[in-house]
Amino acid sequence: MLKVEHISKSYDDIKAVDDLSFEVKPGEIFGLLGVNGAGKTTTFRLIVNLLETETGCVTLFGKPIDYTITDKIGFLTEERSLFTKMRVDEQLMYYGRLKGMDKKTINEKTDYWLKRLNMEEFKHKKIKELSKGNQQKLQFITSIINEPKLLILDEPFTSLDPFNVSLLVEVLREMSNNGAIVIFSSHRMEHVELFCERLVILVRGKSILEGSLKQIKEDYRKKSIHISGDIDVDKIRKLKGVENVEPTPEGYIVRVESKEITKDVFNIVKQGKNIVRFTVEDPTLDEIFVAKVGEVYE
Repeated sequence: MLKVEHISKSYDDIKAVDDLSFEVKPGEIFGLLGVNGAGKTTTFRLIVNLLETETGCVTLFGKPIDYTITDKIGFLTEERSLFTKMRVDEQLMYYGRLKGMDKKTINEKTDYWLKRLNMEEFKHKKIKELSKGNQQKLQFITSIINEPKLLILDEPFTSLDPFNVSLLVEVLREMSNNGAIVIFSSHRMEHVELFCERLVILVRGKSILEGSLKQIKEDYRKKSIHISGDIDVDKIRKLKGVENVEPTPEGYIVRVESKEITKDVFNIVKQGKNIVRFTVEDPTLDEIFVAKVGEVYE
């Protein structure tokens, strides 16, 4: 288990991380979310001991993280950390050796991962010749080539198209199923919703929301009702608890304060004509994120 307990870090007068605590169990995928400058990258650097905490501590499987266990950790940094004049296979050999792997195993893993991520043809290419997306996939491979027990990913989907995002998500799910601890940050909430199980939202280095994605959505009472058909829009707008009615090409989206209001909306909708859709949907993580972060800044 990864335990982060009451850690803090300041840069001059700026509190980058403020008394932050959370736990991630083996097999869990955990999201660390926040706007730019919220403290995500600093938190990652504190976890892997690249920075020293001012208060609190970080432990992995009950032990402080130091050079005795770094071979069990994979870290994909937000900044591209590749030697662009190296060939792809040379770069992977370099990172593998840093993690204490033997050359035979590194070569086997190199062939496996390049094939898995559709990069076989680039094995002997210099990194500077790769597209930004392929450089990002290569950097991802460097972080997992040692089969880490703890994998930290800072903006892992940068420069990737939807197809390659799905490839990485598939790999991360497999790793979590095999017991790895995965912790990552992303600005793209739709990516988080693809596979994240629990998360923390940071503002100014402090946690403002934490829990399972499912529970967070349930606790955030607001819902969206998607309706297609001929309905009395004005009557719905006047209902107590209806926040907004938005026209769409398919019909309307009705925003309500809580799921209890949906029954009142349905009673009006069923009086309409040609009703082909009435669905109640949870808010997106994007909506929750904007609302929660906005509350802090108000």
